Amino acid sequence: MGYHTDHFPVLGIQEFSENQLKGCNLLFNELYGARSIDEPHKHDFFIINLFEHGVGSHTIDFTEYQVKDYQIHLVFPDQVHQWVIEKETIGYQLMISRDWFESFLPSLRFSASYYQNHPVINLSKEVFDMFLYEFKEIRKELGEEKIFWELIQKRSELIGLLVSKSVEGVFKDFEVYNSNPIISKFLHLIDEHFKTERSVSFYAEKLNISANYLNIVCKKSLNVSASSLIQNRILLEAKRLLKVSEMSVKDIVYDLGFYDHASFSKFFKAQTGMTPSQFKE
Repeated sequence: MGYHTDHFPVLGIQEFSENQLKGCNLLFNELYGARSIDEPHKHDFFIINLFEHGVGSHTIDFTEYQVKDYQIHLVFPDQVHQWVIEKETIGYQLMISRDWFESFLPSLRFSASYYQNHPVINLSKEVFDMFLYEFKEIRKELGEEKIFWELIQKRSELIGLLVSKSVEGVFKDFEVYNSNPIISKFLHLIDEHFKTERSVSFYAEKLNISANYLNIVCKKSLNVSASSLIQNRILLEAKRLLKVSEMSVKDIVYDLGFYDHASFSKFFKAQTGMTPSQFKE
């Protein structure tokens, strides 16, 4: 993940745990009562929020979700989020460090981009209780004098598997992401190269298929063209940088590989109907 040069207020897990050990891999927080993150920001760790009783809204990568009873909310490293949670909210939160996240990821059986498109999962009471049991066991273990980290790691992986299981069949596009491995590989490659590579043929070559075939797969599976997926990723990054970074628009233009300010403005306005500076405000 070393290719990100970041300009966001990034909150590291350390800042949440002054009293915890330096090499902390996982934190447990209870969410009781009203709280709000008014300014969008991002973290360098993975967050799983489990809401028992939820009232409020949670915005993840510029999409707003309602906070309700019996829900899981996932926030991936580098995603931008903010929330307003009302006082009657009861929830639990696990923060998993980037190091652990790498080993946690395989327990989320589908591509990260799939969950990023569906960060909020509604649970039945029965499934919620299974999650709650694991969260509470982790909390108990963290309270021990000598913490058995390996056990906590396994429990967090189990939570990942429960998330995977809860997602199956809930979202209509579930099959799409999993029936064709090309899609998740393509999305992963976009994540890695979008700042420097815009052409569909670059990605097709990496996937050992023709640009035309890659386009057919994207149209058939996701109903969008391959180039739209690349542009969507650039747009998301542009929004993230405009909203939560200290960078000037000029620096963003350069960072995202645009030829000049005019071409960036034209691209941004075509996609959002606003100029970059309007969006920044």
